[in-house]
Amino acid sequence: MNNKLRTTGLAALCSLGIFWSLPAVAQQRSGNWGESNKLEDAEIVVEKNRVNELPEANRNFEKFRISPIERKPQPVAYKFNDFKLADLSLNLPIRVLTIRQEELAKLYGNYVKLGVGNYGTSYVKGYFHNKRDNQYSYGADVSHVSSLRGPVENSGVSNSGINLSGESFSKDLTFGGKLAYSHDRYNFYGYSPLNETIDKEDIKQRFNRIGTGLYFHNNQSGGPFRLSGGLGFDYFSNYYSARESNIKFDLGTTYALDKSSAIKIDADASFINYKDVNSQNRSYFRLKPVYERTTDNLILTLGATVGYTNDTLKTTRSFNLYPNVRVAYELVDDKFQVFAGVGGDLERVSLFRLTQENPFLNQNVAVADVNKVLDFYGGITGSLSSSFQFAGRAAYQSYRNLYFFNNSPVDSAKFDLVYDNGTTKVISFSGDLTYSQSDRFRMGVKAAINQYTTDLLVKPFHRPTFQGNLYSTYNLNDKINIQADLYYISSTFGQVVRNLNSILPTTVLKETDDIVDLNLKADYRFSDKFSTFVMANNILGQSYQRFVNYPNKGFQVIAGISYLF
Repeated sequence: MNNKLRTTGLAALCSLGIFWSLPAVAQQRSGNWGESNKLEDAEIVVEKNRVNELPEANRNFEKFRISPIERKPQPVAYKFNDFKLADLSLNLPIRVLTIRQEELAKLYGNYVKLGVGNYGTSYVKGYFHNKRDNQYSYGADVSHVSSLRGPVENSGVSNSGINLSGESFSKDLTFGGKLAYSHDRYNFYGYSPLNETIDKEDIKQRFNRIGTGLYFHNNQSGGPFRLSGGLGFDYFSNYYSARESNIKFDLGTTYALDKSSAIKIDADASFINYKDVNSQNRSYFRLKPVYERTTDNLILTLGATVGYTNDTLKTTRSFNLYPNVRVAYELVDDKFQVFAGVGGDLERVSLFRLTQENPFLNQNVAVADVNKVLDFYGGITGSLSSSFQFAGRAAYQSYRNLYFFNNSPVDSAKFDLVYDNGTTKVISFSGDLTYSQSDRFRMGVKAAINQYTTDLLVKPFHRPTFQGNLYSTYNLNDKINIQADLYYISSTFGQVVRNLNSILPTTVLKETDDIVDLNLKADYRFSDKFSTFVMANNILGQSYQRFVNYPNKGFQVIAGISYLF
């Protein structure tokens, strides 16, 4: 503030001094005003080529020299302050987000079906089984189907059975067993209707079958060695005191050499004691060692089959050796495969099984194992899409002891087992095609053609040339299930003897009709537990004979209810 006042005062004094000096100058000039305004004569010389040069000035660029400031290093002092946060006890609830597990559908382990139908038919089915269990599986099946009447007089039939089964599971081993019993009742109703002296006791036939078995396998083991085996016992008896007992066992081993090759050895044996009018012990053994190799598109099997039987038919060969060679090549991965091979086999035959195929067998029949001497075959398998699968096979086969059912010359209502004297040649074609649309709709067709060339037999008795089956299933919203089957079996031949009382009885060759059989089954579910069903057999009502002199039932229907629990 004081500096500003001093500066202002100094400026005022200077101004005042200048103000007082101006009149004095003006008075001095005003005294000579007249003389100073006159122009005097003068000469002005202009030099065109004159160059004005100024002396070189002395340039001093460094008038003031300022010395740089000397910087002295100063130590930097760091100070660390320890800040400590207060402990906070936080208990934050954390929710782990997981995918919701899909609930398992409720499983009913048991059901019962009851029904009745024409021909005085009663129908009972029962299935009793434990529910989901990681260690054990056990259950029982019960069945009874009987008809008081049939297509002709004395043609009623009854089939009853019960099956018990159980399995135990562990990490590396599965062990199981089964026990089955069945009782079947038939009548030999294929006698001539003109025969009025038939005694019902003479035409009865009953079968009792018992089958037991124990088995094991370690297929779930992660090692290179696989082992499976079983031990069983079958017992059979009929109304005429025939008896058959069969002790059997099987063993299978697989050893993986590497990821693409393995050695397999399968063996099975059977010891049968048969008693009828005569008694016979029948032994059977079979060994099948093979080497298998799988590459990207090729599957190769090299091996052999050794078979032994002690059957006494004159055409029987005790020891048999068959090749076992098969080559399969995938033209398109998992889509189309062709295969070809050559082989043979010895097939075990028992009265237990034969009476299931034809329940009208005669007494004291000659049973022998079937010897497939040679089998050349080839075929294709594949899928057109995930819904279409197909397979086809063609083969040329040669058999010894291939059995045929022919009417007995003594009683045409019963059947004997007859065999060709030499070998029976068979040219066969078979195939199937299936279409599946998830679990809603499924349809398929199967067909088999077998052209038999016999040595001495007039015809391949009761072996059809063509068999076909067209089947389909449909599920409508899990409420209605429909199943349809159409069967076709070509005609067969049987030979009967007429005029037994004459000196020269007459042999007559009889041909059965072609069989066309349409069957339909429908289930309607009222709730999760209750449903009703209808089964219709031979809907076309065709009158046909599968075996000569034995007509089959016409249209048959069975209706009933089912209960699950």
